[in-house]
Parts: sequence; C-alpha cells; structure tokens
Amino acid sequence: MSPASITPLPIRRRAVFVSDVHLGARHCHAAELADFLGNLRCDRLYLVGDIVDLWWMSQRRASWGAAQYRVVEALHALARAGTELIYVPGNHDRSVRRFCGLALPRMQVRRRAIHLTADGRRLLVTHGDDYDSVTQFGGMQEKFGDWLYERILTGNQLTNRVRRRFGLRYWSLADFLKRRSGAAERYISRFVQAGLNDARQRGLDGIVCGHIHRAALFERDGCIYANDGDWVESLTALAEDPDGTLRLLAHTGETLAMLPARAARLAVREELPHAA
Repeated sequence: MSPASITPLPIRRRAVFVSDVHLGARHCHAAELADFLGNLRCDRLYLVGDIVDLWWMSQRRASWGAAQYRVVEALHALARAGTELIYVPGNHDRSVRRFCGLALPRMQVRRRAIHLTADGRRLLVTHGDDYDSVTQFGGMQEKFGDWLYERILTGNQLTNRVRRRFGLRYWSLADFLKRRSGAAERYISRFVQAGLNDARQRGLDGIVCGHIHRAALFERDGCIYANDGDWVESLTALAEDPDGTLRLLAHTGETLAMLPARAARLAVREELPHAA
C-alpha cells in the first residue's frame, strides 16, 4: 500500500467541549456532528448543555431520525473506547440537572465543573444560561427575538441546502445577520463580560460555555473566554491539545482560532473535574 493511500489517524485531544446540539429540534445539524464525533479521539468529552432539546420536544414535534441515532451511537462508541463523558446540562435539557452529582460508568453529571488544562489553567465549565438575568431583554422584545431567530434558522437551512448542491462549504446566514445587528452584538458583549466576571470572582483562569450560539476563543485581561459554539449555526467545538493549547474547531476539524499553551508549562497531576 502506498503512503498516499494510507488514511491518517485522527489527532488525539486531551479534552473536547461540545454544546447546544439541540438533538430533536428541527434545525440541529446531527449528521455533521455524528461525522465529527466519529472521527474524534479524546480523553475527556464535555457535553456543555442543550445536548437533547427536551424543551423543543415537549412543545413541538420532535425531529429524530438516522442522523440523531448516529450521534447517540458515536457517544457510546467514545465511552467504550475510554473517553470520559461529563454532562453539564443547559436550559433546554434542564430536567437532567436533577441528576447532578451522579457518577455513572464513564459519565458524570455536573451543574458546572472546573477543567484543569495540561499547562495548569483552571477553567469554569458552564452552559451559560445563569447569565440570562444580565443579558436578556425580557418581555415582548425577547419573544419577538425568539420568533425571528426561528425564521432566520429556517433561512439558514434553505441557504445551505442550495450551497451543497453547488458543492459549496457550510456558511452561517444566522451568524452573518446577527453580526449586523447592534442589539444582538450588545447582548453578546454583555454575556461575554458576565462570563469573564464569574470566572474572575471564582479565582479561575477563564470560562468555557455555550448558550448564545456564537463560537469564540480569546483572552481578555489575562482571562480566557471560550465559547464552543453550537450545532445549529456555527457547527464548532472547543478542543485542548495534550500540551494545553486550546483550539476552536470547525466541524471539518479545521482550526478557526487558537490560544497557545503557557510558555512555562507546569507539572499538572491528572484529576477528575470537580464541581465549581
């Protein structure tokens, strides 16, 4: 067999963070997530909330087919291969929070957790809906925003259906429109600041979250903000390399943003994530 015909092995990650999958909801990109998980090799996988959209399924007709079953099977396969799963429920799978503190074989359920990176940084892992009181508009404005967002996601779905026919890569219409909305940008700015403030008040080095469907990875005033995005719009995940480098990954595995490991690497003892 020639070297060119050999399929390279997937890169093994120390930890991966995925949130806002919304399995069961109409706009979930389950097939892309199943492919991503199928190619994933990692020691620890954090499911950072809104994995199964129990709210949608209780309000409307569930969208569940072969792709959704593939996601579930991919998670089982990772667990069988030795990946530890940590489930941090969000607002759309809020009922799972009743099981917080429960340790199942290869899975823990936590209200929030602290992840220790290979280079010694301590990151708060939380879905992010705790910050809604700081960021939300409330009232009719919020309800209209929910209605409009649902319509935008429908447009996003139709746009990418056409793009696939022409062999074009995935593009988020929803993110494009949100970035041109002053109200949406102010909402996201308040959310980011609330998360950073929470991490600092806890004496931590940063935060990993989801919730707002806006993937991001950066450092502000010495504090890390990592939003692993979603599988409705951005189709992204956060990953930690063996040396502690953090990467924001596209569903294709491409690195979208990166924060390098600390130059002076610390000797870190591997330990289980604990409640924050």
